[in-house]
Amino acid sequence: MNIKMRLLKFLHDILLVMLHIERRLEPLFRPQWNRLFREPLAGIIQYLINRQRRDEGLQLAEETVDADEEESLDKIIDLMADQMRGHFEPGAYERGGNTKTHGLVRATVTIREDLPELCRRGIFTTPRTYPAYVRYSGPGPDVPADIRDVGFLSMAVKLMDVPGKKLMDEETYTQDFITVCTPTFVTPNTRENAKLQYWSLVNMPLYYFLNPKDTHLLDFFMQSLWNETQYNPLGQRYWSCTPYLLGEGLAVMYSFRPKTQVDTKIPGLPFGKVSFNYLRENMIKTLNQKDVEFDLLIQVQTDPFLMPIENASVRWPEKLSPFIPVATVRIPQQRFDSEAQFAFAKRLKMNPWHCLPEHRPLGNQNRARRRMYYELSNFRQEMNETSHLEPTGDEVFE
Repeated sequence: MNIKMRLLKFLHDILLVMLHIERRLEPLFRPQWNRLFREPLAGIIQYLINRQRRDEGLQLAEETVDADEEESLDKIIDLMADQMRGHFEPGAYERGGNTKTHGLVRATVTIREDLPELCRRGIFTTPRTYPAYVRYSGPGPDVPADIRDVGFLSMAVKLMDVPGKKLMDEETYTQDFITVCTPTFVTPNTRENAKLQYWSLVNMPLYYFLNPKDTHLLDFFMQSLWNETQYNPLGQRYWSCTPYLLGEGLAVMYSFRPKTQVDTKIPGLPFGKVSFNYLRENMIKTLNQKDVEFDLLIQVQTDPFLMPIENASVRWPEKLSPFIPVATVRIPQQRFDSEAQFAFAKRLKMNPWHCLPEHRPLGNQNRARRRMYYELSNFRQEMNETSHLEPTGDEVFE
């Protein structure tokens, strides 16, 4: 490593130390700060992001493919595979992204009976209940103590017993939803995502945002409004950040909104010893005591510029299109922390292209996910000498 890179790494590590201190202090002030300042600041940042964008005159649900999209995807896959090689040993590989499994739980997803006619497409056509697994996870590419991560969570839902031909033939009866705890994605497109993966590989991901020669400060500020000390994955709201079809000509975003009060205590804060897996432990406490519910919401695209398909750093304004509840996710009381269940979680593949054609993923980062998730999950399972399986919901864990 040359002198310049050593200096950058030193400065980066100082920023990380400051971030880790802030994560321990945030519960003292962050909830009040969020209530007062989050939405006004998000509005200002989004205004500045939109000022830099060009209106391409696209129609609703219309996609555009950049000439370098495949090149960017190749870089992302290679860089993420290198990160996995650097962080894990054969037999113990985790996912390249959404890496640390806090818990995989059984659930049901019940389609509401009172949906507007516009929403009755795909899996939402008929009111019914689907069995499901829900995986809660942390960011990656490593598996740190929960209090030392970047304050990020994801929620991936796999429906089962979904009839009909799927866009990927590796699974027959499933449909997956991938969401994270920020309403916008960390990068606007695959070209910029490849840059982030490079800086992650050299263990300086913050420099992706702060690099004065190629700054992403507005995305950094927007992410920081939602990246914070996390308390319990079962009490967080999640967004898809990327759009999906809801039948021909209609694009939507997804969101999971919690309905249940959950355990949020973090013993040891601010400066005592905090459990390595306190997020999992808070999930265990919660599901030992009660059922948990989320609303599954959709937001319909009504303006092709202010609600773009190809730029995942733009938050679709709720004033233009409020979220509509379309289903209820119910997670019953259960035990989910057996070794067998965590081993089962490693064998699952989550991919938004496990879906009916009516729910086709849209935009460059979703197009990238089809091959990226497929190749990296195959690589992970090859290194672990495990095979892919399609779950049914009838699995028994002992």
